Amino acid sequence: MNLLIAALGVLGVAASGPLMAGTLGATSVTALAIAFWRNAIGAVVMAAPVAIREPKAFGRITRREFGWSTVAAVALAFHFACFITALQLTSVAAATALVCLQSAWIAVFQMFRGTRHRWPVLIGLGIAFVGVVAITGFDMGSSPEALLGDLLAVAGGALAGLYTLAGGKARQSMATGTYTTLCYGMCAALVALMALLAGQPLSGFDAGGWLGIIAITVCAQLIGHTAFNHLLATMSPLLVSMIILLEIPGAAILAAIFLNETLPGGIYAGLGLILAGLAVVVTGQRRKRPEADRREAELGTD
Repeated sequence: MNLLIAALGVLGVAASGPLMAGTLGATSVTALAIAFWRNAIGAVVMAAPVAIREPKAFGRITRREFGWSTVAAVALAFHFACFITALQLTSVAAATALVCLQSAWIAVFQMFRGTRHRWPVLIGLGIAFVGVVAITGFDMGSSPEALLGDLLAVAGGALAGLYTLAGGKARQSMATGTYTTLCYGMCAALVALMALLAGQPLSGFDAGGWLGIIAITVCAQLIGHTAFNHLLATMSPLLVSMIILLEIPGAAILAAIFLNETLPGGIYAGLGLILAGLAVVVTGQRRKRPEADRREAELGTD
């Protein structure tokens, strides 16, 4: 059963990039509209059971919890803005691989905070960096738009790392449902403001556009991340983190099949290096606090 759930989780998150790219390319849906609706719907879905089982939970949120949740929501909003825009400028495979550098960014942020990582983590970061250079180097030669998309995806990965760390702080004392409702809700509100300032509509789309938004929310937000959160009850966070890395080749395969995306061999080599580097980073981080690792693993973005 766990194998089936893991497969559904990988398929859900791997389909996120191709679904968003396909929706953006075939409909009038905007990047910020996708970010808004998947977070707004996610907040409502997560709020319902909390409101039924613990109606006073939101009234017990402390100033510290609200502060860290706000930081996480801001990082998540800009993460989506960067990543979804990147999908319009560069390939799905490249954007997904570069935004998946989240775990590498977390290791880097921890180094700035004084954490001393084991040498395998540093080696993994180096391998992943070579993969980034390979992808951006090939895209630099193809078009300025593709290079800009790569840089936005890298920024999206850094913001996802910040979101995860801030969310881990908030989750030290908050239940999952309470935190995700608050974070997704604030993220949706911030994205709505960004859309207003950017002049991007959040409604008025055709049936195909709404179908795409629903598919993205169901596959990535509800099926993908729910599956991984369920696996955390029976699998180690390290194993779940490794399984999540399959999103990189999964997105590339789905984009090739359904979007007819073909890339130079050097891009695929870069994808392989990033995947290998991240695997080394994840396995090299043997934390002494498994519960903290579990809390961070529960958080997802794409």
